[in-house]
Amino acid sequence: MTVTVSRPTPPAPVDAALFRQVFRRHAAGVAVVTADAGRGAAGVTVTSLASLSSEPPLLSFSITGTASAWPHLRDAGTAVVHLLGGAHTELARTFATSGIDRFGAPTRWRRLPTGEPLLDDAAAWLRISIELRHPAGGSHLVVGRIEEVGLAEHSAPLLYHDGNFHVL
Repeated sequence: MTVTVSRPTPPAPVDAALFRQVFRRHAAGVAVVTADAGRGAAGVTVTSLASLSSEPPLLSFSITGTASAWPHLRDAGTAVVHLLGGAHTELARTFATSGIDRFGAPTRWRRLPTGEPLLDDAAAWLRISIELRHPAGGSHLVVGRIEEVGLAEHSAPLLYHDGNFHVL
């Protein structure tokens, strides 16, 4: 007697455009990550920021491997994560735009005593030591240990939803 096991056909892979369309329906907070690996200040807008642990204090974000800031974050030992408020739409757009000087005027910034680029007026900022960089598809998951924080006055958050920035 022969037993034949019928296996279901695996579903087709999800199309990248459809994947992006689905996640446009997911509202996310907006942050800018800055670093300097010895080649000058670099930064990128991210919407994948997540808290991982309060003890020890850890956060994560992802960055695509083709982003101009990736080589800097790949090589830097530290970075600064800036949480953006409702007044920072143009700052978020600046750091999301390729091929421009993101740190030129009108961007206002300075260096922390430890050397990292710090954007002025962020709703909050977290200086991190980068503990892990893990490849994930065409992106990289970055895990950072929070070493120092700064808070500004409370403001409405900046959100990203359906391809646009919004103030809550």
